[in-house]
Amino acid sequence: MLDNSRLSCEEMFVIAEIESISNLLKVATRLTDMRFGAISHMTDTHWTACAVHDELDFGIAVGDAFEIERMLCGELRVNPHPIIVGDVRSDSNYFDHNIPKLYGIESFVSIPIVFLDGSVFGSLCMLDYAPKKIDCPRVIDVLKATVKLFSIALELRQKSACIASSSGTLYLKVN
Repeated sequence: MLDNSRLSCEEMFVIAEIESISNLLKVATRLTDMRFGAISHMTDTHWTACAVHDELDFGIAVGDAFEIERMLCGELRVNPHPIIVGDVRSDSNYFDHNIPKLYGIESFVSIPIVFLDGSVFGSLCMLDYAPKKIDCPRVIDVLKATVKLFSIALELRQKSACIASSSGTLYLKVN
């Protein structure tokens, strides 16, 4: 067990965030049987990996950035609806798509991380080199709910102007 008496409130908060995101990616990849998962931040021009769970040796690490056109998740900027493809070869929208061919992707999920104001922060992206049975409505519902919880927590964190520690008490100043 971690000795919290040596950690500041801010350090404990950061550790909890890291563990929460790591657990989110583990749950998502286990639920879909996919071996790569990432939380990304997207702008109009770039996709950046914020957290990565990689049992596939896909080669993307935290902080890696790519041009948005080179990522399947980039499509969410225009149309923020989940993309669920269990088998690229049998999917009419992605059968002949350049990106799965380029990376050898056979299955992928991309669920947008959308804030309350409708803006897209990024996405939960998962993929594998093998086809996967991921069309189960319950699985998709759990993934959507998990991403929604993450987006709310992230939005609250972003709205926090500062975190201060005073006498071991955590104070959160919200704009």
